[in-house]
Amino acid sequence: MGKASKDRRDIFYRLAKEQGWRARSAFKLLQADETFNLLEGLTRAVDLCAAPGGWSQVLSKRMYEPRSEKDREQVKIIAVDMQGMAPIDGVTQLRADITKESTAEEIINFFDGKKAELVVSDGAPDVTGLHDWDAYMQADLLLSALSIATYILEEGGSFMGKVYRAANTSNVYLQLQRFFKDVCLFKPSASRSSSIEAFVVCRQFCMPEGHVPCNLRMEWFDKPEEALKDISGKTERTVVHLPFVAHECEYDADLSYEIDANYIPQEAVQKPLTAAYQEVLEKTKTMSLKYNSYVVYHDEEASSSEPSTSKKCNA
Repeated sequence: MGKASKDRRDIFYRLAKEQGWRARSAFKLLQADETFNLLEGLTRAVDLCAAPGGWSQVLSKRMYEPRSEKDREQVKIIAVDMQGMAPIDGVTQLRADITKESTAEEIINFFDGKKAELVVSDGAPDVTGLHDWDAYMQADLLLSALSIATYILEEGGSFMGKVYRAANTSNVYLQLQRFFKDVCLFKPSASRSSSIEAFVVCRQFCMPEGHVPCNLRMEWFDKPEEALKDISGKTERTVVHLPFVAHECEYDADLSYEIDANYIPQEAVQKPLTAAYQEVLEKTKTMSLKYNSYVVYHDEEASSSEPSTSKKCNA
């Protein structure tokens, strides 16, 4: 009953299972490609915060699988995440932190000294329901993705990342406009209209003259006089309005769709291997967070820094 109810309420969740996608988020990248032709003719792409692999699967289906065996050798797709995920044909996995410069170096080495033509990121922190805080954390994650993109993206390349539309989002837009000649806000049909989620689609990457790639979240440390020069008075907040592009589809993510009386719910194509909250769920089965605290320590040494190429998809 529960699974059938969710299939009825979420058409893209149902379609993802029926069409073989491991996450409904795959449709968001598919619709972006349909709208902007982001994946046309590409051979080098990076998926940041990739687990459980929905967007990596799209990259494989569009860039790798349609090619001949010989042409596939030219395609290089790398998925970066601190969490593991099931293998995908033509996709190399790198378990690493996207905020580290060493991760950017490993990605460039994977491309044999070249840089990516496309960088995408569908990463998002666990939402709290406090919209201002969630938007701030999402903007922070997007800036981390943009920071590493400035290291690994070739001139003229494209970038796509998730953003939550909120009061402070203009600060993120200003950063994007520093590095890309064409920046717009995209709302896929697979994203509920009731959600503040949207995606920035940035094209024609161009490194500003004199800019040295760095962590954009901490850039002000290098020029504190710029960040602190007007702390005494109220400053006028810059508001940036980006062109807004919406994808039109026959399905509405906010509507419920009836299913046949004989419909049999299908299992997910591929469940996450190591969900970030998995350890917490196991621990809280035998304890109450109301009366006890619980701290999770992430052991970086447990994550392999060596990329591993997937030869076969288990989905």
